[in-house]
Amino acid sequence: MKRRAFIALLGGAAAWPLTASAQQPALPVIGYLRSTSSAPFAHLTTAFHQGLNEAGFVEGQNIAIDYRYADNQLDRLPALAGELVRRQEAVIVCNGDAAADAKAATASIPIVFTTGEDPVRQGLVTNLGRPSGNLTGVTFFGGGVLGAKRVELLHGLVPKARAIAVLIDPNYGGSDAELREVEAVGRALGRQIVTVRAAGEQQFEAAFDKLLEAGVDALLIAGGANFSSQRQAIITLAARHAMPTMYTSRDYVAAGGLISYSASVANAYRQAGVYAGKILKGTKPSELPVLLPTKFELVINLKTAKALGLTVPLIMQMTADEVIE
Repeated sequence: MKRRAFIALLGGAAAWPLTASAQQPALPVIGYLRSTSSAPFAHLTTAFHQGLNEAGFVEGQNIAIDYRYADNQLDRLPALAGELVRRQEAVIVCNGDAAADAKAATASIPIVFTTGEDPVRQGLVTNLGRPSGNLTGVTFFGGGVLGAKRVELLHGLVPKARAIAVLIDPNYGGSDAELREVEAVGRALGRQIVTVRAAGEQQFEAAFDKLLEAGVDALLIAGGANFSSQRQAIITLAARHAMPTMYTSRDYVAAGGLISYSASVANAYRQAGVYAGKILKGTKPSELPVLLPTKFELVINLKTAKALGLTVPLIMQMTADEVIE
């Protein structure tokens, strides 16, 4: 009997770790929602993870991340946001195009957004310094805020350009504001602004045909994650048609585009990771002011300029934050 009791005791002891493991609380889950596909923005996800790490969180160790991508099909966003809400994620992190749908899906789950637009004008928050409700985030102020500056820089690079085209995504919420800025600076410079719209890659070639028919001498690519996710197609067409083109982020220029002016989008995602970590530790979104960019970067690709037969002014090269040769 003693031997049987001893064996039973050993059997019970062997089960203790399994029971303890089964009773451990589940990891908190972050919902990660983007309007785009995943592949072109892997570096942004990496930057987001970096921010989480700075806040003390590592995926697979003390947090889990539930990824959702709409693949540039904006009509899928409400359903994807609804899935994350039904799963009761601890916090939802989303890009600008997905933020309104996330906000509509929940008034209780904290939401951290990254956007290239003015979050107040987008209706995401009512006050940048004291965001009410369950949303806060980071803005890198893209198209609708920097359009005028980008036209000025493009004009400085191609001063003889009589007509400048702007390629706009009609489905992007910030396009109207950006167009107003671009047209205003065009009038001030005495240059014609030609507007061409394209909703996606299948319309890019026709859009370039239109701007060539209009006799434009330079091109500005407007903001929006849709264009950014299809940047290689745009860069290829600009090179094929020898069109000096201004872009909305460094990613374009690193991939062969001519010039860009923007805040760091990767840094915005790192900051979003830090904010998500703070919320997981108990901070309320209303206690976290919307973060603004502190630096804007001018990036120039001299190899592309040479291929276009352009001479980049020395002063522009000296003031650029990065020159790619």
